[in-house]
Amino acid sequence: MIERLFPHLEAVRVEQLVLTEGVLRVVARTRDERDYVCPACGTPSRRTHSRYERQLADAPVGGRRSVIELSVRRLLCDNSGYARATFAEQVEGLTLFYGRRTPLLRGLLEAVGVALAGQAGGRLAAVLSVPVDRTALLRLVMALPDPPAATPRVLGVDDFATRKGHVYGTLLVDAETHAPIDMLQGREAGPLARWLTAHPGIEIICRDRSGSYSDTARTAAPDAIQVADKWHIWNNLGKAAERCVTAHRYCLPPWAPEVGPQQADISDEEETFPASHRRTAELARIRWHQIHDLLDAEIGIRAIAQWLGWGRHTVQRYARAARRQDQVTLRPRRSSILDLHADYLRQRWQTGHVMIKDLQRELHEQGIDVSYTTLRDWITRTLPSRQAPAEPPLRPPTVRQVTGRLTRHPDTLSEKEATQLKLTIATCPELAAAHKHIPVLSQMLQTRQAAELPTWIEEVTTSGLPGLAGFAKGLATDLDAVTAGFTTNWSSGIVEGRVCDLKMLKRQMSNRAGLPLLRKRVLLVATSRRSHTVSHTRTA
Repeated sequence: MIERLFPHLEAVRVEQLVLTEGVLRVVARTRDERDYVCPACGTPSRRTHSRYERQLADAPVGGRRSVIELSVRRLLCDNSGYARATFAEQVEGLTLFYGRRTPLLRGLLEAVGVALAGQAGGRLAAVLSVPVDRTALLRLVMALPDPPAATPRVLGVDDFATRKGHVYGTLLVDAETHAPIDMLQGREAGPLARWLTAHPGIEIICRDRSGSYSDTARTAAPDAIQVADKWHIWNNLGKAAERCVTAHRYCLPPWAPEVGPQQADISDEEETFPASHRRTAELARIRWHQIHDLLDAEIGIRAIAQWLGWGRHTVQRYARAARRQDQVTLRPRRSSILDLHADYLRQRWQTGHVMIKDLQRELHEQGIDVSYTTLRDWITRTLPSRQAPAEPPLRPPTVRQVTGRLTRHPDTLSEKEATQLKLTIATCPELAAAHKHIPVLSQMLQTRQAAELPTWIEEVTTSGLPGLAGFAKGLATDLDAVTAGFTTNWSSGIVEGRVCDLKMLKRQMSNRAGLPLLRKRVLLVATSRRSHTVSHTRTA
């Protein structure tokens, strides 16, 4: 019965089960009638020299910690040709040399360490009633052997950052099985060249457009076909287009709709307002029409606030007002001592040469003490402004807005965006030329046709467009890999996915893991996922 509950104790004799302080203690001893082979010379022996007791932590039973108190023999070696006289016996599946945990518990902790690493793994282990220190978990993970990996036929290569801008590495992935193969220190040519030399037989190498990876693959694996990733080509084209727009940003036309004061819809009630309130009503009318014209042009609240330089809540208040009169409110105003001197202050203020500070000094000489803030607020509220309210200047589109419209598919542009793009290319001949070349390369990428690529490269290079000309020259230097990227189904998408997995593991360890631990977890996690998938498929 005990052997059924504890199959790993089948090779020993269980004498007693004791539950003390929440810990299950299994008292057992090895069998005397069994021979054991000397680990040094291989000679079997059953002559007992003595016995000693080992304590082995075991997997939990019923939510309780489990400890095996095992009495083992020290045997005499019958081979007189070796200097070793005695040796300790080991029980297969139960003991290890110098081990204080059973293989069952060790496997459990290794699985926890591979899945969760140190601190998180330690917390889970405590819940599982096998408390262990986080450093012990990491030692168990680092002691695991690397999973076997054959030389792939299609290799994916990409870099990753352990500390962005400071420390980088290179990830190698089997593009057919999607499994990580190895991780190399740095993204320079040396480590990758040594790995490729040690693993001959690779037929295809999928990479980004990094020059170091290109040169390394060409030198260390000359027979392999290099494939430049299509997404990286399109990303490089977008950056080149942005540099082209940046070089011609000063000739971009204004894009905002014409807005201004609307004098035709002044109500009779507003005509009877005092001068100060008529000025407030005029400002509110201008702002209401500005915001609603921009809303009619399908511009968002946040964009309007940024363009006008207003607060977002102010724009929302005007946008929610169904009528512009709703923004004009008359509030009762308390009388002020300055109202008695309104004529004098109005006369002095309309001369246009006096400042508020001068008026404050003149009032003080007349025996009227008033603060600068009070005087300023009274003048702003009561007296007409010396300067008419100015309309906000029209702003040109941003570089990123124009770049997005140049690189997006025409069918995805709204009617307003298409109109603004036509205005832009009509104003700037260079951007019109860029708008002519970019869709051609996009069409070649979509249809996977590279026959016209050399002609496109020559035309863009001779055009001298900033950014795009340099991009075309880069394609010419890597033409074979770019052509393969256009015409084949292979890409670096698989590698990018594994880099995302790597970033998740890195953040799980608070970005503190070095490359050896990160490499070990990446390879082991991928192996455990594949084995789980295979077992699940077989069960189904």
